[in-house]
Amino acid sequence: MNVAAILKLKGKGVFTASADTSLLETAKLLEQHGIGCIVIEGEEGKVVGIVSERDIVRAIGQSGPKVLKDPVSGYMTKTVVTAREADTIDRLMSEMTTHRFRHMPVVERGRLIGLVSIGDVVKMRIAEAEMEAAAMREYIATG
Repeated sequence: MNVAAILKLKGKGVFTASADTSLLETAKLLEQHGIGCIVIEGEEGKVVGIVSERDIVRAIGQSGPKVLKDPVSGYMTKTVVTAREADTIDRLMSEMTTHRFRHMPVVERGRLIGLVSIGDVVKMRIAEAEMEAAAMREYIATG
């Protein structure tokens, strides 16, 4: 299975913000939409960063609540690892484990087209394992 299969099931909607959005406004967006990260977009839909709940908590922990007025650009992850629709679930699992993040923007032709979370990857991996088990049971029953 690949990223395209995940996006087909979950949809391609992604919540985004600009780099000048405050940390407080970003936190409000996370809460309002019940999500764990916001992709920061620049011109023409280019991914310029990503900010998660963890990033906001770390910023407050380091500098106190005054940082909530600051723009997200100072606290976002600027080197964003992205996926493509053709990427396998194994590649996503490897990247997420190696780099210790839980969300991966999907980019095609330089434009953001979706977002995959570790939960999406695990859900697909479980579905894949269940399909393989069912096929094996069928094979054994008819063989």
